[in-house]
Amino acid sequence: MKLYALVLSILLSSQVFAIGNPNAPIGGEYKMNLGTAPTTLNALSSTDFNATQVQSMILEGLLTRNLDTREWEPALASSYQIAKDGRSFEFTLRDGVKWQDGKPLTIEDVKFSFDAIMDPTNKYKTADKKPYYENIKSADIVGPNKIRFTVGKPYFDNFSVVATLTVVPMHLYKNPSKEQEKVLNKTLIGTGPYILQDFDRAKGITLKLNPEWWGRKDPSKKGIYNFQTISMRFIQDTTIAIQRIEKGDIDYIDLGAEDYMKKTSGPKWGKEVIKVKTQNKGVRGYAFVGFNLTNPIFASKKTREAMVHLFNRRGMIKKFLFDLSLPATGPLYLQSEYADPNVKPFEYDPKIALKLLKEDGWKVEAGDKFLSKMVGGKKINLSFTIIEPDAEFVKYLTIFKEDAKQAGVDVNVKVVEWNSFIKLLDERKFEAVRLSWGGGDLDWDPKQVWHSESIANAGSNFVSYNNPKVDKLIDESRVLMDKAERVKKLREVYRTIAEDVPYIFLFNGKFSYYAHTKHIAKEKDTYVYGIGTDYWWMSK
Repeated sequence: MKLYALVLSILLSSQVFAIGNPNAPIGGEYKMNLGTAPTTLNALSSTDFNATQVQSMILEGLLTRNLDTREWEPALASSYQIAKDGRSFEFTLRDGVKWQDGKPLTIEDVKFSFDAIMDPTNKYKTADKKPYYENIKSADIVGPNKIRFTVGKPYFDNFSVVATLTVVPMHLYKNPSKEQEKVLNKTLIGTGPYILQDFDRAKGITLKLNPEWWGRKDPSKKGIYNFQTISMRFIQDTTIAIQRIEKGDIDYIDLGAEDYMKKTSGPKWGKEVIKVKTQNKGVRGYAFVGFNLTNPIFASKKTREAMVHLFNRRGMIKKFLFDLSLPATGPLYLQSEYADPNVKPFEYDPKIALKLLKEDGWKVEAGDKFLSKMVGGKKINLSFTIIEPDAEFVKYLTIFKEDAKQAGVDVNVKVVEWNSFIKLLDERKFEAVRLSWGGGDLDWDPKQVWHSESIANAGSNFVSYNNPKVDKLIDESRVLMDKAERVKKLREVYRTIAEDVPYIFLFNGKFSYYAHTKHIAKEKDTYVYGIGTDYWWMSK
């Protein structure tokens, strides 16, 4: 396999295209809603989005991307080189950086951070991260402050994954005892702009400004990370969160379409509290109901497809989302260039659902209320429970439950606390699950969620989806350096997964919504590739 060729490239601070307000004052307490407490803060084993949000303020990678241009900018690495044949990437570590416990950042920390992810025993519980780094052969220290990553196999995103490698302190993470592991679940030591001051699962997380952060002396970092303190609250109910921001107890909340249209009016809105509806080119998540494909109920695609035809997405979009969303068609947000535009959503149609169920052998026996059939000599009922981490989403599932009941399908909904919810996913102890995937990268790599290799070791393919054709297409797409060819291949992946119906793909939002108090100052509502809350500051 021929590796792609890249010319030698060196990044320098002078090349940075600065964004944000360089004159933004530093100070004040910024109070935001995180929603739920992270399952763990352990930077190697954590998998949930909320943990990532906290870690992004404390831990750093080798490089970062400009939020307006997507160009690479220096972080822990002051410069980098890409070999002309594209087979290796060399990074020079910034001088004088210290961990927040006072110990110096070393090149050994960088090497350990890579090696821990790739540990063959999965000792550090990094199965969700391995797919991105598996094509890097090695990380070798080549100088006191230099590290070289050598490519083992071609992969279109090899440089990006090593450039954004989260660097953790080896002296804390290497071979921890069970007691030390418990400590790592609730503490975090980094090199970044903020220090973890407190983590109380009942109250929230408090971060304080790191006065020793290297970026304070770097002119290119002017205007970023301007708050003296960041207080993160765990308010899962958006109605309560809206009440809290109206009172001034918090300064920022994410909103849904229903929140934006229905719950954000009154004397304080537009004066004390500002709501924002905006669009950008950043990645977008999507919601879904996933079927545990190891369960005999969901072994047949016809049964799964019938469930989609019983889910009245357009009705829910009209009732709850004010027509500001679209029915999802597959395993990615519709706005992505990797989403096949020719794939159409399954429509709500109970008649088609009943026809598919009948063809699949389901029928109502005398005296029964729900469908059943014989599987392996044993009668099984078409009855299953959807676990749900967010009580506010239950109203959608309740409509599905009632519509399914009319078709002879017994659907139950169980709200599960977040930590217990993640444990059930990791242990595969569920029948169906309602969840959302976050953004990821603009250049889609579906291996983490959809490849059969991502089933084991509590990987992200928790529904146990396994299609050899999809595996092959994913593997082929990862070695394509020509983006147009890769898009073509991955659209076939998108189309094939959509046809297999491992999920009920729910909604794709058209806009982003949020609210902030008048105390927040910002240059604009969004940057090209994201909202950019890191560039906000407290107004006087």
